[in-house]
Amino acid sequence: MSDSERRHLMEQELPVRASDATTFAMQLVDRERLQQALLPLTQAPGGAGWNREELEDLLPPGPPVEAAVLVGLVPRANGTQVLLTRRTEALRNHGGQVGFPGGRVERSDRNALAAALRESDEEIALPSHQVLALGYLDPFITITGFRVTPVVAVVDPAFIARPEPGEVAEVFEVPLDYLMNPDNLRLVEMEHRGRIRHVMEYAWPGHRIWGATAAILYNLRRRLELLG
Repeated sequence: MSDSERRHLMEQELPVRASDATTFAMQLVDRERLQQALLPLTQAPGGAGWNREELEDLLPPGPPVEAAVLVGLVPRANGTQVLLTRRTEALRNHGGQVGFPGGRVERSDRNALAAALRESDEEIALPSHQVLALGYLDPFITITGFRVTPVVAVVDPAFIARPEPGEVAEVFEVPLDYLMNPDNLRLVEMEHRGRIRHVMEYAWPGHRIWGATAAILYNLRRRLELLG
């Protein structure tokens, strides 16, 4: 990038993008309350994962792999929607499952937020100027050894998803009100390695939202409930 191109970007394009982000973010209902419930963006949260104790006997050896996901909230006329994806069946990790855009944190990523934005762009062509991050949720450890840091963000309702066919089979939305209603979340018992485990699950028409994705949404609900 030349000096003149860089100057044009800094003086003209970036201020417009910032203004656009503020405009669509203002459409989000209860945005200030949501932000109060989250951990601040100034520093990615530490900790081994709020669910680690339950998985202690199942985790692979060695340190966890750092990962980040984008919990995208889309302001619509009919209420706030949560942006979700269904991964392609061929993927080695979590193939066919419903989840958030995201993946492992690479060395080139400045932090978990940068990783979540990069992965969202790669997976569903969500550009960073159509996202306004609000804060972090608590890290979550997966049975496959990933320590996932969720980033909650407002997504421009004008965004049009273009799934990467090698990773994402489908992009869809579910009402936030449905996912924040305790009556819609259930615990499913399953036996694994000689003991009964409990897995969270939402039964949304046409999709099974369960495991880490359901647990991350539960964490958001609990943080909102703590505000009273």
